Amino acid sequence: MISKQKSTLLLIPVLIAISFLNQSVSSTPTPAIPNPVLYLTGYELYQAGGKSFIRYKYDVFNKDAYPAAMFAAAPALPPCGANTKASRTWVDFFDQSGKRLYGFCALTKPGDLNQIWFSIEQGIVPPSWVYIEMTDRQTNTKYKSNLADTSM
Repeated sequence: MISKQKSTLLLIPVLIAISFLNQSVSSTPTPAIPNPVLYLTGYELYQAGGKSFIRYKYDVFNKDAYPAAMFAAAPALPPCGANTKASRTWVDFFDQSGKRLYGFCALTKPGDLNQIWFSIEQGIVPPSWVYIEMTDRQTNTKYKSNLADTSM
């Protein structure tokens, strides 16, 4: 028969091992959030203010890699104009030289990244390449995409 003292001593290593297993399971790092992979999906002609424009429509190939929380309304963060419930993450288009072309501040879910665009007045030569920056305003982290073509 094993004494109480010996059984306690045998139990300690088992408890320590269980403790380490619990720590390794609970401290599993979350996967890193990737940079967006931007690509052109098409064009759209439209008129506004008596002028004709071409809308360059894009999608983010890896949009499913972004957590929904990144696009939740963030009323505690600064507003986007009059929109006091702007999303936590804003998306901005830039040309290849870094000039901002357009932005989105109210996307509500990662799936909305398939409806982003910028436009240029018809007859004006568009930039050859564009990219987006997704700015997570809560963590102050920027995710910069690849350069994407403006022609198909």
